[in-house]
Amino acid sequence: MAEEKRIRRTAEQIAADIDVQVEKLAGSIAEIEEKKDAACAEFDRKIDSVNEKIAKLEARKKALFMPKKRKPRKKKADQIKELIRQAQKSGMKLDEIADKLGVEISE
Repeated sequence: MAEEKRIRRTAEQIAADIDVQVEKLAGSIAEIEEKKDAACAEFDRKIDSVNEKIAKLEARKKALFMPKKRKPRKKKADQIKELIRQAQKSGMKLDEIADKLGVEISE
């Protein structure tokens, strides 16, 4: 049998093969970076949604400790005046209102 000698590669060929391997690895780094960016974006969305929930809860908490603004109650005299004004707006005269109430007007 004839001995087959191993063909030795030149330094340029070896460098070219290394360059190919480096390019493959650089491509894999780019893919990993894309996955990393996608994962970061997903986590950022999750963080934002949790921050929104926190803000809503803080608003509810703040509303708990703030007293509600209420209408001031009308005094009895004010209510009677309002009642008479409404009766007058509906077309009744003072003596008609007094008759309905069973009261005599003293002048």
